[in-house]
Amino acid sequence: MTNEVNELKNILEGALLAAGRPLSIEQLGALFENEQRPAKSDIKQHIVSLQGDYEGRGIELAEVASGYRFQVREAYSSWVGRLWEEKPARYSRAMLETLSLVAYRQPITRGEIESIRGVAVSTHIIKSLSERSWVRIVGHRDVPGRPAMYATTREFLDYFNLKSLDELPPLADIRDFGKINEELQFENLDVKKPLTEVGIPPKDGESTQLESLSSDVDASVEKQELEEQV
Repeated sequence: MTNEVNELKNILEGALLAAGRPLSIEQLGALFENEQRPAKSDIKQHIVSLQGDYEGRGIELAEVASGYRFQVREAYSSWVGRLWEEKPARYSRAMLETLSLVAYRQPITRGEIESIRGVAVSTHIIKSLSERSWVRIVGHRDVPGRPAMYATTREFLDYFNLKSLDELPPLADIRDFGKINEELQFENLDVKKPLTEVGIPPKDGESTQLESLSSDVDASVEKQELEEQV
């Protein structure tokens, strides 16, 4: 029995290392034939055991929205990242503001984003966020013209190491309305590298990105509410 237990654990470990993406409990279970398929509780138990095995190591088995994945620990990402010379992608303030509004006010239409920001949202911004699979259309508002409503995706959650939207920093807890940088750096997700396949968490400057986004959208919403009261 011990050998069978170790074999199952080794299979799960190998699959998670080789996948290059998060795998859910269901996806891990699908690796086995019906008569050999372990119970979900057993798979979960072995995952917890694997997480313990990697405590204090350079990589960790993390849970994100899409499942579980191996990734380089944040403390070591700056060293490991030097294996590649490509510069990270840079995004404009307008794109980050748009992403923040989708994250915190979803589902939201393009017109509603423009109303809060006070300026037009270019088609390029929406297209870029959609191409990165960070936002998607989830329906249409029941108003004249039936504008598309946008929401964030599992890929968005995975990128920020979140299991659900509930883990976004609460707007009420963030009162710093200071300006975010005109341009903030993100890891270039389009570049296929072995390291990104085991997952590099956001770098030091990016780990607080959600707080920057939340404070930015909070300030924008507060400004809009004040203008409506005038």
